[in-house]
Amino acid sequence: MENPEVFEQRINVLGEHLDEMNHVNNVQYLQWIQDIAKAHWEKRANPEWLKIHAWVALSHHIEYKKPAFLGDELLLQTHVEEFTGVKSHRLVRIKNAKSGELLTQSATWWCMLNRATGKPSRVTQDMVDYFNQK
Repeated sequence: MENPEVFEQRINVLGEHLDEMNHVNNVQYLQWIQDIAKAHWEKRANPEWLKIHAWVALSHHIEYKKPAFLGDELLLQTHVEEFTGVKSHRLVRIKNAKSGELLTQSATWWCMLNRATGKPSRVTQDMVDYFNQK
């Protein structure tokens, strides 16, 4: 997308997010990736779209760069890189909010479904235009 909106959230690392090595569990990063994607859709989408459509993940590619630890404040950033047909390609970066260091980045393909039928639903040009605004 030409000028994508970057949506952000902040999260504090809690004990429940840690693995046996006392850093954030890889599965927790995946949960945050899904959570911020959903939050971005729900924040930006037209209320009518929310009633009609839902997104399901097709694939996740996650790169783990550096660990996060108990008490760290994380900055999650996401934007839609591309819409094509029934799909969107979304990028998520998770950084240490204090240092700005990149901890994790991911690229995820999502498919939009019609809630009533469960079938793929084409992304409309007005959706593309709306998410391309800042």
